[in-house]
Amino acid sequence: MSIDLEALYIDLHRHPELSFQETRTAGVIARELTALGLEFVEGLGRTGIATVIRSGDGPVVWLRADMDALPVEELTGLPYASTVHGVDPAGHDVPVMHACGHDMHVTALLGALERLQETQGEWSGTVVAVFQPAEEHGAGSQAMIADGVLDRFPRPDIVLGQHLTPLPAGTIGVRPGTQMAASDGLTVTLLGRGGHGSRPHSTIDPVVMAAATVMRLQTVVSREVDPRGVAVVTVGSIHAGLKNNIIPAEAKLELSLRYPDDDARADVMTRVERVIRAEAAASGAEREPVIQIDHTLPPTINDPAATARLTAAFDTAFGTGTVVDPGMFTGSEDVSWFAREAGVPLVFWFWGGLDPQVYADAVARGTVNEDIPTNHSAYFAPILHPTIERGVDALVVAAREFLG
Repeated sequence: MSIDLEALYIDLHRHPELSFQETRTAGVIARELTALGLEFVEGLGRTGIATVIRSGDGPVVWLRADMDALPVEELTGLPYASTVHGVDPAGHDVPVMHACGHDMHVTALLGALERLQETQGEWSGTVVAVFQPAEEHGAGSQAMIADGVLDRFPRPDIVLGQHLTPLPAGTIGVRPGTQMAASDGLTVTLLGRGGHGSRPHSTIDPVVMAAATVMRLQTVVSREVDPRGVAVVTVGSIHAGLKNNIIPAEAKLELSLRYPDDDARADVMTRVERVIRAEAAASGAEREPVIQIDHTLPPTINDPAATARLTAAFDTAFGTGTVVDPGMFTGSEDVSWFAREAGVPLVFWFWGGLDPQVYADAVARGTVNEDIPTNHSAYFAPILHPTIERGVDALVVAAREFLG
């Protein structure tokens, strides 16, 4: 059998699914694993799948791909663009798109498994492939761990993973140490006193309170974090009120916080909480705001020795200069929970999916930020080739480097 990876990717792209709803995607993966003759377990962490390829004694290498999509309306204009809608956790009907490349992650891992199975006589050890749900919620890896994936499959000696990014196709980006930031997702409920829009003096307006809070939060990074440090405070959503002449009783803010380490996390969290509570007090709020942490993700930290070893393997396989240091990404990932819980090294790298000439032209014009769609953009659209091939090859090279 030879998987038609282009057709597989297009099918996955056309049919994205939200976090913990990846039932069709899991079915496609199960179909391909069955065709490869591999045994697998479904339903791990609700919708995850894991499979094993054994080839004698040797190290256990885990390869991970995430598979969920985002509530984004696709605007790429591709002939295989998603027109799918789904229902988000709040019950809202939303458009759904693979705007972060998880469809490419699944495609590359299935292609790598086929290659590794075909070359079993050339390596020894065990490969465990993990297809993880709900990375976008920061909850999928922990759900699989809670479901016993580390006990039901051979425990890893190393965890490997990769992520598509807007670098030129063929390029690999990896660095030792902190590769991606830690993050927290917060829901903040500001509690006021509702009333008639014509009588604001009889109310405590949570909309004004929310507006003041959002503006003051912008000073946490710009005025309170050392400029040599890294931190992000983003207010991603505001929800308050239902009608123009009703002052509501509460307002909700959803925040995304990013930092490189635990010390920075403690500092930023303290300052953010101080601002929220102080603005509520300044507005005369009679009740304290409710600050809820929805998820916490640790920093994605690449083991230095394993990263150096893998970088050398990539240079040998793809040519010197293929690997670049992309710097620390302020985005966050939950892949590291697998390595942390198992107490083993992690190497997580990026691979490019952009037309190299398009990227070079944008660099020459100084318009990368304007002209190059990033992950989570409605216009995010990797070129199919050589993105698919490099994704497969990178996983195979990485796995073979750490197998016997």
